[in-house]
Order: sequence, then C-alpha cells, then structure tokens
Amino acid sequence: MIPLSILDLAPVTEGSTPAATFANTLDLARHAERLGYRRYWLAEHHNMPGIASAATAVLIGHVAAGTDTIRVGAGGVMLPNHAPLQVAEQFGTLGTLFPGRIDLGLGRAPGTDQAAARALRRYYENAEEFPADVAELLGYFEPARAGQAVRAVPGESVPLEVWVLGSSLFGARLAAVLGLPYAFASHFAPDALDTAVATYRREFRPSARLASPHVMLALNVVAAETDAEAGRLFTTQQQAFVNLRRGRPGLVPPPLESAEAIHAYCTPHEKQGIDAALACAVVGSGATVRAGLQDFIARHQPDELLLTANIFDHAARVRSFELAMDAASA
Repeated sequence: MIPLSILDLAPVTEGSTPAATFANTLDLARHAERLGYRRYWLAEHHNMPGIASAATAVLIGHVAAGTDTIRVGAGGVMLPNHAPLQVAEQFGTLGTLFPGRIDLGLGRAPGTDQAAARALRRYYENAEEFPADVAELLGYFEPARAGQAVRAVPGESVPLEVWVLGSSLFGARLAAVLGLPYAFASHFAPDALDTAVATYRREFRPSARLASPHVMLALNVVAAETDAEAGRLFTTQQQAFVNLRRGRPGLVPPPLESAEAIHAYCTPHEKQGIDAALACAVVGSGATVRAGLQDFIARHQPDELLLTANIFDHAARVRSFELAMDAASA
C-alpha cells in the first residue's frame, strides 16, 4: 500500500468557531497518527471565513506539539505572501522543536483575494519571482557560508522536507529542476494532472535532497457506511465550492438532505463546473472507496496520496478517514 496523508483545510462550520476548529484539527491529527497516516498538512488561506489555517506555521506547531510521530507540515505556505527569510525562520523553529517531523510545501498562488493580498503588505510582481524565492529559501536551510550577511537562526542545517506544490507545468518543472518532491493539487484543479506529473518525472534532476522523483497527488475522499450517506456528506464540499465561485465564501455549510439535492442548489452550469473541479473524488461506502482508490492509483501511479474531506460533522469526518484507511489497507 502506498502511504496516505491528510490535507486539513481547518474548516469553520456554520454555528462553530475557530477555537472549536483548532480542537477538531488536533483531534483528527491524533486519530490520523493512530490510523497510520504519514503526514498531516495544513494550507494557508486568508480572508476565508470557513478556513482557520491562515497562520499556518502556528497551527502546525499546535498539531505537532499534540502528536508524537506523524509528520506535520504546510500544504502549503503561499510564498508570494512572505519573505523567504521569515519562512525559513518559522520552519527552522518548527524543525528544531520537532526534529524529523516537519514538511514545508511551497505554492506560488497568493491563496487569497486582491484586497487581502494588499493587506499582507507583500508586494509581489509576478509568478516569475517564485523560483528565485524558492532558491533563496532553500539557501537559508544550508550550512552558513563564510561571510554570509543574512542567516536564518534557527533554520540553517535544520533537516526538513521541502516540497513544491502545483496544478500546472510551472510547478512541475520547478520541482524537477530543483530535485524536490512534487505535490499536485488534483483535489480542486485536476486538468493538467497527467501532463504535469509526466513532465516532472521526465525532467527530474537528482539533488542532495532527493535522488529520484517523488509525487504525491491530492484526492477528495468522502467515506461513510453507505454510498447514499457519503454522497449526502459530499454536498457540503459541493456547496462550498459553488459559494466560492459565486464570490460568497462563508462558513462551511451543513450537507443537503441527499446527494441529488445539489441539482436544486445550483444551476446546471455551476454543477458542470464543480464536477470538473472535483473530478478527482472518491465518494461512497468502504467497498466503493476501496475500488475508487485502486482505480486512481492504477491510472496515475502516485508515490503517495494526500486525502482531503470537507465534511460538516467532525465525527463523520473522523469516521471517513478511518474508513478510507481501512479501504486502502484491505
């Protein structure tokens, strides 16, 4: 079985609070550790009422302090929002506090809207700066050189895994040329999946960090006792996606009464859009999820899978990840 990991979007549900979200995040991470998941990743978003992981490094520290063995990391830090030195210091600190357990995934999207990007006070010209910023950041984790004017303390010589995240050929090629592992955002942007992975593997250059290409693919997985119940739970994620596309992101909504009810919630055009964006999804009972995972792995040959599930009820979300691990292990 290939390793499974979890991407937690730290959902703030209707009627709940960020404080409750943080308690649920740690609870889910502890379950994930017990179940045998390899990594527990959190993603940076800003100005999103339904996502509480804006201060990603702080939340990673919370999760790492409350667990023992599972790797904890960022999936990812949106580098346009930060000076590379600050990221190196933050993750150098995490890597020092929790040696051998910290991952740093780097993305080039801002993870927010233009108003919030301006409020972050990081004046980023364009995506072409991203490779230079990644190279600068990697340099801070190397041993200090004689005469080096700026050092990351802590940071230099701290061992942690650095990943490039992406949903296009840009990230695939950057990960390949730098010799870094690559995580593809197939859970919401699957269009370039096969081309990007093939490009990364073909163009990969071995580095001191990684000898051969290593790909992790993100996959929506919602599991329940029956196919019908899993389909109902999945309507939470479908609604949230429609609301975002409508320019009205809000708290994570409860599921509709059935999977079929999503057709009344959105227009046919909107439904077509969410079906395309969430095409990499396995939704159903344990048996259905087992078959879906096997098919996805056979088609795309990932080295790891990063599972995500935006489920309204915390207990149902925990149960979904339990069923997913059982299905993968069977």
